[in-house]
Amino acid sequence: MTYKEIKWLILTIPTLTIGIWEYVRHELLVSFVSMEVGNMLAPILIFVVTVPLSAKLFSILENTQEELNKERSLKAALVERERIARELHDGIAQSLFLLSVKVDQLERSRDAEASGEQLGKLRKTVHQVNEYVRQAIANLRKPPVLDTMPWMESIRSLADETASEAGMSVAFRWELPEERLTAKEKVELYASLREALLNVRKHANAGHVEIECAADDEGWTCSVADDGKGFSGDPFAHASRYGLQILRDRAKEMGWELTLERLEKRTKMVIRKRGNA
Repeated sequence: MTYKEIKWLILTIPTLTIGIWEYVRHELLVSFVSMEVGNMLAPILIFVVTVPLSAKLFSILENTQEELNKERSLKAALVERERIARELHDGIAQSLFLLSVKVDQLERSRDAEASGEQLGKLRKTVHQVNEYVRQAIANLRKPPVLDTMPWMESIRSLADETASEAGMSVAFRWELPEERLTAKEKVELYASLREALLNVRKHANAGHVEIECAADDEGWTCSVADDGKGFSGDPFAHASRYGLQILRDRAKEMGWELTLERLEKRTKMVIRKRGNA
């Protein structure tokens, strides 16, 4: 039933009801129902007939309107994501690519050892930024995962997709009920796990990754562990590791505990929430 048909039914049902009643009363019930009784029964009949039907139609109308609003919101989000992706591609990504080409040319034209070392660092930085931007473009061009599938399925899909791209095996153990998380926590935890898996794929050279999440009486704990090459020293002390800094800032903002440790040739990132923080 279309939106227009529902509106016309809501408008015409009272009119049709009173018209049918008046016809039946005057043509068939004139000998049995007096004028006074008929006048008293008319509003009662209209109420009994129109209220249930109108309530049902209004419910259908509200559901239809809600679905239309959701579709409009999703379409607007997709349009905005496409616009941002296009601007990134046409502006930042192309500029970075041109800059990397110029750096390559400058590196080939100079032979001094000191200049070569500095140019090598600059070239590495430019290529890393270029790769991050291209990854952001690819993510923006995908439909918003949390809007197109259940949250738990989106987490599993993220793990499987990352493992497939990096040629890793993945172990997935999730025992955290979705009801224990607020909407904001779901978004931030998804983003944190995505960043952690991205770091594993790009830097760890790992063959296996484990994702675990469990709840307890005090809160919950999520971890991402891999058998890659790991790190030395304090990983958060390096100014160039923007992904880890973003992870730390996100955890701090949410009131979570974030740790990153290297034990028994395994790197493990742990996010913990305690109490209502």
